[in-house]
Amino acid sequence: MDKPETWPEGLPVTQLRIARPTDKLEELVRFYVEGLGLRHLGGFEGHAGYDGVFIGLPGYGVHLEFTRHEAGSPCPAPTRDNLLVLYVPDVAARDAIVARLSAMGYPPVEPENPYWAKQGVTVEDPDGWRVVLQNTRGIGP
Repeated sequence: MDKPETWPEGLPVTQLRIARPTDKLEELVRFYVEGLGLRHLGGFEGHAGYDGVFIGLPGYGVHLEFTRHEAGSPCPAPTRDNLLVLYVPDVAARDAIVARLSAMGYPPVEPENPYWAKQGVTVEDPDGWRVVLQNTRGIGP
């Protein structure tokens, strides 16, 4: 599949945000920023009872948003196949990230789908959501 240069005309999107609630906001920031190495891009406090953070890759229109409500932000337990996949073509860099996360208390876990074990390492974030550090360039099996 060829990588598109621009968004399709019928979908003039300029940014993609993946958002989810949590009761472990500080732990998630530590996991995704200190552990994975993503950047803290911004956030907000006290917006209609919500605090939130934006985490992602600078210069890309894609980021994660984690929110916490003052009354609590329970998030349903994920399945073992709910994944965020980060493609890390350099195996040494991938292994360094895995080592850093392991030292922080987030060791690799067995993936639900064995495909991800071929060239990837799966780790659970503080809420139990899984992140795969995949040692390929992306797109396709």
